Amino acid sequence: MQMDKKWYVIRAISGQENKVKTYIENEVARLGVGDYVGQILVPVEKVYQIRKGKRVNKERTYFPGYVMIEANLDGELGHAIKSTPGVIGFLGETKGGDPIPMRSSEVNRMLGKVDELAELESSVVIPHVIGETVKVVDGPFNGFTGTVESISEEKRKLAVMVLIFGRKTPLELNYMQVEKVS
Repeated sequence: MQMDKKWYVIRAISGQENKVKTYIENEVARLGVGDYVGQILVPVEKVYQIRKGKRVNKERTYFPGYVMIEANLDGELGHAIKSTPGVIGFLGETKGGDPIPMRSSEVNRMLGKVDELAELESSVVIPHVIGETVKVVDGPFNGFTGTVESISEEKRKLAVMVLIFGRKTPLELNYMQVEKVS
């Protein structure tokens, strides 16, 4: 039997999207309504940060506070999802009204974005800002401190102005070669 499943957006407490997804999956299994639910998605993007000179990979939620679900909300399923811990409600519903499904164009865009995020090379979160004081931790200028003058995201480099023999000298350094001075 073919069920008519539509995509809905669930508003969840920000930071608890994966917990909410697990709770809903457990609730669906407990109620035995797996036929009514397709997929439950929490779109994430892979990013890396530089912490203490080391590259740290992380996953960051792409739509904080939202969980996407493909389901047929006939019967008690909608109510069961709303009463799940961490769930605020469905996006687009009026108070006490029925959840509004996403338009197919929105669904295609959202699913395309999820695929794109899965394929993307992890992007870097630049841990530095212009004007910040940094210490060189690698290379021939190890131990020098300077000020970040500019950031080149394409080259993944920083232009740092350091004082060498009493003269300001610009250095082009990799993100990994510097750390914040606290």
